[in-house]
Amino acid sequence: NQSIALAKAGVAVYQAGLVGEDGADFYRVCKENHVDTTYLGQVDGKSGHTIIQVDRNAQNCILLYGGSNRRMTKEYIDSVLDHFEAGDILVLQNEINCLDYVIDRAYEKQMTIILNPSPYDSGLDSCDLTKVSVFLINEVEGRQISGYAEPQKILDVMREKFPASKIVLTLGGDGSVYADGEQQIRQPIYKVKAVDTTAAGDTFTGFFVAGLVKGLPMKEVLDLCAKAAAIAVSRKGAVASIPTMDEVLHTEL
Repeated sequence: NQSIALAKAGVAVYQAGLVGEDGADFYRVCKENHVDTTYLGQVDGKSGHTIIQVDRNAQNCILLYGGSNRRMTKEYIDSVLDHFEAGDILVLQNEINCLDYVIDRAYEKQMTIILNPSPYDSGLDSCDLTKVSVFLINEVEGRQISGYAEPQKILDVMREKFPASKIVLTLGGDGSVYADGEQQIRQPIYKVKAVDTTAAGDTFTGFFVAGLVKGLPMKEVLDLCAKAAAIAVSRKGAVASIPTMDEVLHTEL
């Protein structure tokens, strides 16, 4: 979903990872949405996947099955990262094994590492998170990392732990906050009737990275993300709900 959001936002995206013998639909969806699949690998067994439940209030509960996502090898990771260089952007989540190795190798290559530490678990303990360029976290992940529930405390602890990193904290109906060593910016939401929040975070991530690629001022980046996420939650589904950059720029909310 994050890759497709990036592509819909107008960024060249290369999807890496392993799919199982049931991966044909994944390849198809990527290609339909202009996501390059050159570096995808295939293994026996089932692909990693989720079961998404949405309640009457449009909130979601996601059940995760690791599958092929947990079969990464150092050799495969090296074979992918060998094609990239300093300044290229790597977007990661915590759904794969060997995440610590991916971060270390990307850092050695001086890539920009953007991490959404979801799902948050003990596997992150082996990762040197000081190497992360940008953290994209929600309130739950913020509490798990910092030990605090209050947004400002989360940001304060994150800034102390990771002084070289940029922090983006999403707060649901309370919008989002960006913090780095020089500034802190709050962004409210665009109020819409929510139908399905499944792709909200992924849409936010895709448009945030797109804003960075385009070199937009951070305030503009956050506004773009808020508007894109609002459009996404007003529609059903995940991939189908993610808007294009043109839609975001020309939709009045």
